[in-house]
Amino acid sequence: MPKLSAKRQITLPIAYCQDLGIEPGDEVDIYVHDEHITIVKQTPGRASGVLKKIKPRRVSEIASRDQALAARHGRRRLKS
Repeated sequence: MPKLSAKRQITLPIAYCQDLGIEPGDEVDIYVHDEHITIVKQTPGRASGVLKKIKPRRVSEIASRDQALAARHGRRRLKS
């Protein structure tokens, strides 16, 4: 089972790399959603549709600022 190193690196098992078609030095896209990480080899159109079920969350600048300030001061998130 892969482990996270002190440098926050993960070594992927060779079987996963073969399944993804990735080799050392290849660039990948990494998506995080609902505590899951998805790794996709960077090629034109490869990730098309990967995030289609995810609805973007719109947050105003003011709401974002208020949330950050509340988190910094340990308070509950303010409603916008």
